[in-house]
Amino acid sequence: MNEQPQNADAVVKTSNWNIPNALTTLRIIAVPFFAWALLADGGDNPTLRWVSFVIFALAMITDKIDGDLARKHNLVTDFGKIADPIADKAVTGMAFIGLSIVGDIWWWVTVIVLLREWSVTLLRLSVLKRIVIAADQLGKIKTTVQAVALGGLLLPLPHGSAHGGAFGDALVWELLFYAFQICLAVAVALTMWSGFQFFQGVWKQRASLRS
Repeated sequence: MNEQPQNADAVVKTSNWNIPNALTTLRIIAVPFFAWALLADGGDNPTLRWVSFVIFALAMITDKIDGDLARKHNLVTDFGKIADPIADKAVTGMAFIGLSIVGDIWWWVTVIVLLREWSVTLLRLSVLKRIVIAADQLGKIKTTVQAVALGGLLLPLPHGSAHGGAFGDALVWELLFYAFQICLAVAVALTMWSGFQFFQGVWKQRASLRS
């Protein structure tokens, strides 16, 4: 008899119960608390704006940590592949929406960025098993610049008549606010360009699979 061992063709799957997935789940759970801290008192509560900044900063740091841990220790799972980008977009998306609600980011900027981010995420998830589009250097730079811009704008920096009591009325803080606005403009440009490159990459891979 030439019986093969029952597990000869079995694929060993990494358990979903691991630290990277736990960090991803915590980021998703943190979103409503982040939203509350940002939007409380119309965004004019300096203390809670600091709380929203801390939650956002921790979310961005853990996003980096869980990805590095998953790759280093071979803990990449199907759950992580789906939940990680959702957690990332949920946090940054809430930052864009919340900052637009409190008047620190124009709504048209938020709409354009979120359309790009979620269309890329949904397409990435839909072709996950057939096409692999790795994050390129431009995408990583975009993520970093976007995180710096959003993190800075979450701070209760005085500008015009907003958040005047947070740091006092020193001109330097108002200039810093507008510096973060410029950083956001760069992030938006990088977001759109990296999105174009992503769609171009997917199109080329799909064309190659058909040929």
